[in-house]
Amino acid sequence: MKNIYVVAHTESIHHTERKVGGWFDTGLTEKGQAQARAVAGRLVELLGSKTPVITSSDLLLARESAEVIAERFNATLKLMSDLRELSYGTAEGKPQSWLDARFEPAPDDNRLDHRSIDDAETKREFLTRVYRAVDEIVASDNPNQIIVTHGYAMTFVVTRWIRMPLESTACTG
Repeated sequence: MKNIYVVAHTESIHHTERKVGGWFDTGLTEKGQAQARAVAGRLVELLGSKTPVITSSDLLLARESAEVIAERFNATLKLMSDLRELSYGTAEGKPQSWLDARFEPAPDDNRLDHRSIDDAETKREFLTRVYRAVDEIVASDNPNQIIVTHGYAMTFVVTRWIRMPLESTACTG
């Protein structure tokens, strides 16, 4: 049996500054560092002496969270760009209010291929890479996997883990 633990990165600077995330690469706040240590402690309680494979988004905020976890297990860390959050293109790093004023919600008949911002990723592009990452992680022989990613991406790590077809995600936000 394979155990997969999915962790969203902890509090980042862009959260406290109310900036659009996506691929905007900021580090963790002091609170985020403390949260990462708490998550690592809980994972050690759950896994005991078992050494997991730890895979993380390569963006700084996820990587910093994952590094804290890897250090607690004395484990190596694999970085994957496919585990990044949805890219918001030119909106990244701008105030959230900037995106809110320009964001175009996906129409019901085109939820997978709509671009909310001209140079942002579509949901299909985003899911294709997240699903690809999960497939690679699940193929590993190690029965204990920790995946560190982002809040929205985390949802689709789980949908892939339960083998939900990409097309069926069109009904979710």
